[in-house]
Amino acid sequence: MLSLFIKGLIIGFAIAAPVGPIGILCIQRSLHDGFKIGLMTGLGAAFADGTYGLIAGFGLTALSSILIKHQFWIQLIGGLFLLYLGIKMFLTRPLEKSANNFDRSALHALVTSYLLTLTNPATILSFVAVFAGLGLGTTSTNYFHAIVLVLGIILGSAIWWIFLSGGVAFILHHRLSSTIMQSINRVSGIMIIAFAVFCFINLLYGY
Repeated sequence: MLSLFIKGLIIGFAIAAPVGPIGILCIQRSLHDGFKIGLMTGLGAAFADGTYGLIAGFGLTALSSILIKHQFWIQLIGGLFLLYLGIKMFLTRPLEKSANNFDRSALHALVTSYLLTLTNPATILSFVAVFAGLGLGTTSTNYFHAIVLVLGIILGSAIWWIFLSGGVAFILHHRLSSTIMQSINRVSGIMIIAFAVFCFINLLYGY
């Protein structure tokens, strides 16, 4: 059982570690808004990974089929969301910080990254492959084993986001001038917009 949990940790960490739009968003928010907001951004992605892990682990083929069938529209919404975040990030000024701003709330950070991660339903295919390789996610699934593995995946993903947001926030957050921070916002925004454009190109030629 412990080995299964450790496998989940490794899988979750490996899935979270590659730098994508969520990674850039986590870094930018950690720099601009501090550790808590950056961490909640990462945890939103971790919970989304856990959601797809549960779908794959419990063999919910009907739900996964619906997600794959409608992935064009789901990814289109995700691409538009990325475009919105990128433009907003590009225009964000470092001095526009307010404790009462919903954009700076932990809940907003968690929900936006969770939904953004969910808009890539193809992710479930990787989880299906992982669970199939481990003998889970079939009609004879041991649900307790599936839960243990999914908990490991969530924790492994969360560990990465703690390291990333913590390292960025505590090492760099208070050491950057407003000018540098604005430049980081603009570069981050451009990178997020680039991910959105890539998403649109992939939808255009992939369907």
